[in-house]
Formats: sequence, structure tokens, C-alpha cells
Amino acid sequence: MFNFFKRKKDKKENDENKELNEINKAEEIDELDEEIEADDINEFEEPSEIEETYESETEEYEESEDIEDITDITEEAIEPEAVVEKNETAEPEKKEKKGLSFFEKLKEGLSKTKKNLTEQIESIVFRHRKIDDDFLEELEEILITSDMGFETTMDIIDYIKAETRKRKLEDTSEIKNVIKEYLVKMLEEHEDKEEIKNQQRVILIVGVNGVGKTTSIGKISYRLKQSGNSVIVAAADTFRAAAVEQLKEWCNRAGVDIVASEQGSDPGAVIFDAIQAAKARKTDILICDTAGRLHNKKNLMNELSKIFKIVDKEFSGAKIDVYLVIDATTGQNGIIQAKLFSETCSINGLILTKLDGTAKGGIAFPIVNELKIPIKYVGVGEKIDDLQDFNATDFVNAIFE
Repeated sequence: MFNFFKRKKDKKENDENKELNEINKAEEIDELDEEIEADDINEFEEPSEIEETYESETEEYEESEDIEDITDITEEAIEPEAVVEKNETAEPEKKEKKGLSFFEKLKEGLSKTKKNLTEQIESIVFRHRKIDDDFLEELEEILITSDMGFETTMDIIDYIKAETRKRKLEDTSEIKNVIKEYLVKMLEEHEDKEEIKNQQRVILIVGVNGVGKTTSIGKISYRLKQSGNSVIVAAADTFRAAAVEQLKEWCNRAGVDIVASEQGSDPGAVIFDAIQAAKARKTDILICDTAGRLHNKKNLMNELSKIFKIVDKEFSGAKIDVYLVIDATTGQNGIIQAKLFSETCSINGLILTKLDGTAKGGIAFPIVNELKIPIKYVGVGEKIDDLQDFNATDFVNAIFE
């Protein structure tokens, strides 16, 4: 009996010691985790080498003198410093297994825009059964706060009033379809339906840094290559750190050739050499990247003008398009960018990026309505096939359905 109680006592002491050891070990682990987390935070707070390089290069470039006029530029005046890199072995990126269709991706990407606009409209339709001044006043407020802008909103309200009288509409439930009709007509009215046959093309891509110019160029190149066109890309954004390397990677994925030079070299020289390569090879389409414009910097806008002069002089026989890339998440700031760029160059197409998950997709309507510039492409993701031709009906349905 004594041995039984002794064994029981010894077992209890062993269990208590074991539990104490486990507690001590857990406390040591917690302390170690806190040290690691603190180290990670300290490391994260230090600026990266890329950011420091980019800031210093930007300061040097902005402090440089205005770029000289190159109206009389000749082949001898520019040193052939750009190098054409062929991607003969590169194959276009293979499409992933079938998943969501592009319309489904668009609808999913514009879900926040739908919530911001359509659900609010449905809410006032539920509260008002009759189309009267009170209903139209609330509708006007919703449209303005949904990035439609004042001018486009008033156009929509005027259209609703006219159609209400013409069709003798009374029930507010019919208003959503009237708005859809107006938006589709407005977007289609400004579409460029000109067909290009047996003519080389130059597409100049402009826009501020961070809007998705580089990725858009890669995706457009892929689409054009897939449709049977020969494509060359000119990497003329030579001032932003890593811009050329990023574009090379996208061109490799798309399976197209690229004309590039070293970082900091003259963008005009790169464009000049790319034009010569496109003319010699009879390439269907030359796509030119340009430096991200800080639109309040005179010398940067002058550099953009310089590129246009080179293209006009050296490739006058080609059809020249200028596409402005706008980040959909910037909202009304996108209109400001479009207006400022329009003062420097003749923009005839828009690329609307980052529509996936933004609540500001409605910005597309006032940009087209106020500037009379058609949307060419819309992007709803990061994959190489996530940039598609703009379709007015699909875009409006993705928001209102």
C-alpha cells in the first residue's frame, strides 16, 4: 500500500515538472517570435536600393536642361546605340485552362463599381415609384458621387427627361434601362471604326508612372501577335529604373522583338532605331513605350514632343496612334491627366487599367463623354490575356446587370 501511494506521489511530481517545462518552453518561443518580428519591422522600414536609385535618377533628369528641338534630325545625328533583341525562341505565353470568360472577369472586377452605382439607383427606385423631381434630384446626386462627373450626369438627366416624355414613362423601375441605353450609345458614338489595311502602324503609349504602361504594352503585343501581326517594341522609357528590363520580360512572354538601349540613354535615339528596324523588316506594328510624364514638368513634355517629331519625320507613311493609359482607381484624377496630355499630343485612344476590384470604374464614361476619346482596351488582371478590346455593351452590362 505504501509503494502504491509513493508511486502516485512520484507520478504527480513528474507531471507537474513536465507541465512547468512546457510553460517555460512556450515563453521562450514567444520571446523569440517577438525578437524576429521586431527585426522584420526594422528591416522593412529601410528604403530599398531601387527606390533610392529611382529618386536620384528622377532628380537628375528633372534638373536637366530642356531638350533641344530635333526637327532636322538625321540618321548621322543620332548614334545607333539601341540594340534590337530578337525573341526567336520565345513562344507566346500559353493560355491557362478555361476558367472565367472575359465578361465574367469584367463583371467580377466591376462589382465594387456596381455596388457604388447600380445598387444606389435600385435603392431610390424602391423608395420612389414615380418619376418626379425628387427622384431625379436623388438620382443626380448618386451619379455625380459615382465618378460620372457633373457634365455627364446632366447629360444623362436630360436624356431621361426627354425619353420619359417621348415614351410616356411613369414607373421608376424603367429608368435603369434608359441610363444603360444612353451610356452604350455615348460610348459607341466615339468609337474609332476605321479599318487599317496594308499600312504599317505606330502606337505610342503615354501616361504617368504607375498606371500600368509597361504591362499594357506587353499584353497588347501579345494580342496583336496572336492575331497574326508582326510586332516590334521600342523601350524608350529609359529614365525609370528597371523599366527596360521589365519591358524585355513582357516582350519575351509575348514572343515579340524589342529595340532597347542602356538606362539613361536618349529616348529619341531608341525610337529612331526602332523605326529603322520596323521599316527594314516591314513590320506591321511598332509599339513605343515612353517615359512616365510628370505633366507639370516642362522638360518632360518637351521630350514627348521630340519623340512625336521623330516619328512624323522618319515614319510619315505609317498610321500613328497615341494611346493614353489611365489607372481606373484614380477616379476623377484620370480626367485631369487626360486633359493635360491632350494639350501636348493628339490622343486618339484610351487604355483603362486596374478595373479588377475598383469602385471607380464609372470614370470611363466622363472621360469619353467630355474628351471625345474612345476606349481601346480594358484590363482586369495581371495575366497576359487579361487586357481585351473594349466593348461598350459588355462594359455597361457588367456594371448594371
